[in-house]
Amino acid sequence: MDDKGLLCLLLGLIILCSLLTGMSEAEETHVFSSSGENVALPCINALSNCTSTTWNYNKHRSSGTVELIAGGLKKKNIERAERLSLGSDCSLNIYKITEEDHGLYICLQYVNGQKHGTDEPIFLHVLHVYPSSTQTKMRSGSSVTLTCQLFSYEDSCSLVRPDDLQLFWVNQADVNLHEDSRYQKLSSGQCIRTLTTTFQNEDNNTKWRCLVKKKNENKTSASYTVKFTKPTKTDTVTAVTTINTERRTTLNSPVTAIQHSQGT
Repeated sequence: MDDKGLLCLLLGLIILCSLLTGMSEAEETHVFSSSGENVALPCINALSNCTSTTWNYNKHRSSGTVELIAGGLKKKNIERAERLSLGSDCSLNIYKITEEDHGLYICLQYVNGQKHGTDEPIFLHVLHVYPSSTQTKMRSGSSVTLTCQLFSYEDSCSLVRPDDLQLFWVNQADVNLHEDSRYQKLSSGQCIRTLTTTFQNEDNNTKWRCLVKKKNENKTSASYTVKFTKPTKTDTVTAVTTINTERRTTLNSPVTAIQHSQGT
């Protein structure tokens, strides 16, 4: 083979590799959502009426495959069956998702027992914030640690490519809180962001959001709303009881008793 033929062969291989790489990226879909939301996972290779559709699920490579939908019908003997349904376009609907729903979902088509078309892998990433905004005793002067975590297949965000993914806390004006000296940034990995701060009076009824961006495009967010707890009657009674106890202790002290004796 001459130099010109070798050059053509190399160029052909380069073009083929780029085409295969492009196909691989197109076939792989990433869906981002937050805890409590409803999500619909698309079945790109679906056939008409969905009777050929099968949905499989994997949380980890080692956890084994769970069949969620077979022949267009939902499996009833599986966990979270009540939160799953099949859409008219063969998409998989998941209601009120939790962090436990993250993982790899694959839509398959079987015609007369034979696999039809290619697999369509979908990676579901679930954002979860804790503690919840319903925690008690939230008052000015108390501290809180805010944590948001993106749960992904194999418990790793590397599938999304680290350079493409951003995860950070913002305030109501979308200002990055990790750059504010008021908030102490704790060490965290790519899939988790943690802040610690002390509540101030103006924080009441404010909302902080954990934001996920991919290639500078907003994908999903989860919020933490600050609502200060009002003093209850129990708190008032406790304060009065403490004051009365202190007064009784003073009246019964040895010094008081001596002064009373000298007066008589």
